[in-house]
Amino acid sequence: MTTHTQSPPVTRTTAPGHSLGGAGLFTVLLGAALPLIDFFIVNVALPTMARDLSASEPVLELVVAGYGIAYAVLLVLGGRLGDQLGRRRMFVGGMAAFGLTSLACGLAPTAWTLVIARIAQGAASAAMLPQVLATIQATTAGPRRAKAMSMYGATAGLSMVAGQVLGGVLVSADLFGSGWRSVFLVNVPVVVVALVLALRTVPETRSARPERVDVPGTLLLALALIALLAPLTEGRAAGWPLWTWLSLAACPLLAYAFYEVERRADRTGGAPLIPPSLFALLSLRRGLALIVPFSIGFSGFMFVIAVALQQGERLSATSAGLALAPMAAVFFATSLAGPRLVARWGARVVTAGGLVQAAGVALIALAAYRTWPHFDLLPLLPGAALAGAGQALQLPILFRIILSEVPAARAGVGGGVMTTIQQASLALGVATLGTLFLSLTPALGMRDALVTTLLVQLGAVALTVGLSLRLPRDVV
Repeated sequence: MTTHTQSPPVTRTTAPGHSLGGAGLFTVLLGAALPLIDFFIVNVALPTMARDLSASEPVLELVVAGYGIAYAVLLVLGGRLGDQLGRRRMFVGGMAAFGLTSLACGLAPTAWTLVIARIAQGAASAAMLPQVLATIQATTAGPRRAKAMSMYGATAGLSMVAGQVLGGVLVSADLFGSGWRSVFLVNVPVVVVALVLALRTVPETRSARPERVDVPGTLLLALALIALLAPLTEGRAAGWPLWTWLSLAACPLLAYAFYEVERRADRTGGAPLIPPSLFALLSLRRGLALIVPFSIGFSGFMFVIAVALQQGERLSATSAGLALAPMAAVFFATSLAGPRLVARWGARVVTAGGLVQAAGVALIALAAYRTWPHFDLLPLLPGAALAGAGQALQLPILFRIILSEVPAARAGVGGGVMTTIQQASLALGVATLGTLFLSLTPALGMRDALVTTLLVQLGAVALTVGLSLRLPRDVV
């Protein structure tokens, strides 16, 4: 099979200076942190939401899943629109929409209003996040790009852990009697500052020959992701009705239809949403294969540990959040050393990180088995610290590997593909490992359900170690 390829057009800028300075990098990384923080920040706030809004378990799951599904479905489209309309323009517009939808979440009077606002917030995140990677790719080169990509990866990983810690602190602080609402309202002043910085420090870039929006591909990708994620997130709470099985059965058919539409467009010189020819890049293909089990295990662990600590150990939201603070601190410290380690050892650092993470997850499972029902900060500390160090040695480097060969003209598409697969995998982790844990709890008890789920996650970590052996040795 032959694929149609074009010489990549150069990226042009419309700002006076096209180089991304330190302040501009800080601004786009802030834009990258906010959507990921908000994916995880609600985990420790769900019990308080349930009491305040009289929300049922299926509706609460939609608060999490609605955001994740909208986010995952629209990410690639957001990247394509940034290539067309201007990446700073889309970043600023997405950031403003994120602030408004965060305000709507924080003021939501009912559970269903909150679900709708969360879906809109996910869509706003999808408009904003792809522009971060695309801007970095289009405005940096050489060592500066490598450093910026490492910082992006460190920001992403730290945000996922810090979101849960911050959520616990804000809920318990009950600022001005806001309770759980503060986890959303805190975004508003941050967004105002970020908008001012973006207009001053982020250069405008776009593709010189922008491609049109692939409407059939966008619709088919959206349907395939919804057909997979919706039943997995809602099925257990709803009792697995017929629609969940029909939806899961339709997912591979929709995915195949999407592939065929994209392949045809790529061969005939069209503008596919996700060009199959992009997957000819070895670094992108192998890096994406590894980031799927990594993200599934990461998000599943974060959700399950929040439930176990609050419902099983009866810890407060603050205690449950702070129990993961050592993981965040070690992740941050280790990620600072990542670039130096990569310069010396290359992609072998990813393999080492997987082994360190595996040791951490095993220690957490052992601590849960031996100390329950006194499983809190101290028993969790050694395993969480090791897991955080291992994750920091993997995630930032994987981002660099995945995008290392993507042309600057396709930076928006490449970033959108990567973040879509990562976000879909994060949502899938909550759906699969979360469902496994909650389904096992009535029969096994919470301790054994937690240990079993952690052992399943350990299998996912082992898979990442195996896949990491096939990564290109050199990391640019």
